[in-house]
Amino acid sequence: MQREVKKMEQAARAAWLYFVAGKTQQEIAHELGLSRQVAQRLISLAKEQGMVHVQITHPITECLRLAHEIQQKYQLKHCYVVPSGELDTESILDMIAVAGSELMEQLIDKEKPQVIGIGSGRTLRRIIDALPNLNTPQHQCVSLIGAIARDSSATRYDVPLNFAEKLQCRHYILPAPLYADSAEDKAMWCQHRVYKEVTEKALNADITFLGIGEVGIGCPLNSEGFITDEQVDMLLENGVAAEMLGHFIQANGDRLSTIMDETHTSVPLMAHTQKPVIAFAGGEIKHSAIQAILNGKWVSGLVTDESCARKLLANDKIKA
Repeated sequence: MQREVKKMEQAARAAWLYFVAGKTQQEIAHELGLSRQVAQRLISLAKEQGMVHVQITHPITECLRLAHEIQQKYQLKHCYVVPSGELDTESILDMIAVAGSELMEQLIDKEKPQVIGIGSGRTLRRIIDALPNLNTPQHQCVSLIGAIARDSSATRYDVPLNFAEKLQCRHYILPAPLYADSAEDKAMWCQHRVYKEVTEKALNADITFLGIGEVGIGCPLNSEGFITDEQVDMLLENGVAAEMLGHFIQANGDRLSTIMDETHTSVPLMAHTQKPVIAFAGGEIKHSAIQAILNGKWVSGLVTDESCARKLLANDKIKA
């Protein structure tokens, strides 16, 4: 019996690698320590057992165990862990996109109207792309972060509009740049009636979906020109490990106040919220950022990968 369960788990893992991560049978054989012929048979078994259709339904026991332990340790309401092994970051993010879109679809009510807050970022964009088209015009999609770059262009990772198109619902943008030119300029943006109405709607969202950003030279905020190398160095010197919506979170989970707050326009973060706030992040460089967000209890749900999950469980909470 135990041998049969193990075989089915291997088949499910092989199916993930083949149909989601896009690995070849030879690469799957190397990843699982099997021959190519055995890997091929496992993929066929997964299809024969009905595991593979739009999504892969067979749970992988180890990933379920990791998800359960993270959920218990950090008091999360939702936690999904996808297989990673020694996969490259792009393949891991493809898996997170599939799992993340499944969780999104579960949490989006098919009948009752919802206000859904949505952040930005590359991982969140992948998840939106993987989300099936839903006919839910009763919902409202609300941006949590300004989509205007310093050069007045729209950021490439503006995902709320894509999300609203998938849901076929109304979309409310936050009419401001991520960072205003000055404190006076911020006041002008934030005092506008539309900004106030959208912010109030966002703060009262029924559910929120966010990405988690790392902080370092070359991170998205830095490479996109929102923060300078000198500002990155300052943030790191002050123990910052994560970023969400342009808010900087120290390793112990506290939000760091900086002079950049004088021009920052995003919707405020709320720790210990009673409403669902789901974050999506994974890959080699993200575990410290995820750790910081969980330490501060900024989210109630997480979708990540197996390698990050192990590191989150290996490290005790960092004390303030």
